[in-house]
Amino acid sequence: MPVEISRRSNEFPDPDEADESGLLAVGGDLSIERLKAAYSRGIFPWYEEGMPILWWTPDPRMVLYPGKMIISHSLKQSIKKQQFKVTIDTAFEKVIKNCSKTPRKGETGTWITRDMKNAYIRLHEAGFAHSAEAWLDGELVGGLYGVALGKAFFGESMFHHVTNASKVAFYT
Repeated sequence: MPVEISRRSNEFPDPDEADESGLLAVGGDLSIERLKAAYSRGIFPWYEEGMPILWWTPDPRMVLYPGKMIISHSLKQSIKKQQFKVTIDTAFEKVIKNCSKTPRKGETGTWITRDMKNAYIRLHEAGFAHSAEAWLDGELVGGLYGVALGKAFFGESMFHHVTNASKVAFYT
């Protein structure tokens, strides 16, 4: 059973207390301080519009070490062609808006609520959230965003309008 957390404290329960799906806590807010406290312990918010904020810490978690990344043949070709111009932190708001709007196979709606967008934009303005953008002929065609704390980057969402655009941004 998830623990209800207060708006007055940025404390979270021990991640070992999460249920088997990884749900740890309910409530609180999306302040910069709370989000930093959550991410520093492997906890992240994920909920739908109209629901209370749900805090998750699934076990196991996927960890990708840059030096161990396996690149597909098609991605290698896209990188070699240099068809995309990749930038960092030049269009954060556009990236998060595209992530929230781009349809995904077999899914309807989005977990990137208006409050989530605003919270991550504040995190970006404070220097803790970042984006990588892929451009083709001056148009944003792919990208990703996430949270950086110390040497760790917590990827949140990606989108693409052109094949391999978000993967090239991710690789970069």
